[in-house]
Amino acid sequence: MANSKRDLFQKRRLRVRNKLRKVNAGRVRLSVHRSNKNISVQLIDDVNGVTLASASTMEKDLGVVGKCNLEAAQKVGAAIAERAKKAGVEEAYFDRGGFLFHGKVKALADAAREGGLKI
Repeated sequence: MANSKRDLFQKRRLRVRNKLRKVNAGRVRLSVHRSNKNISVQLIDDVNGVTLASASTMEKDLGVVGKCNLEAAQKVGAAIAERAKKAGVEEAYFDRGGFLFHGKVKALADAAREGGLKI
């Protein structure tokens, strides 16, 4: 029996998360979620179980409400890099979840790197 798209996504997501747990040296995790209409990102401290900063296309001050394209991903990436600096975070592991690292997810990561966040 063939696996469904959802099952394959969950497998990829768990595989990525487990690899990050093995190499995580107390660093913060930059977690990305992408839907058809929005893209969001969070800086999560797994040791304390706290979200340090977040950014999303659902925020009106970014000016890309309800959009999920490369331009919106770049703006969200720049916003999370700025908020990470305010929270005192310089390095983070990039948790792409089950999403492939290309397109919007890659644009977000590149914008965060340009903003000064080490990924």
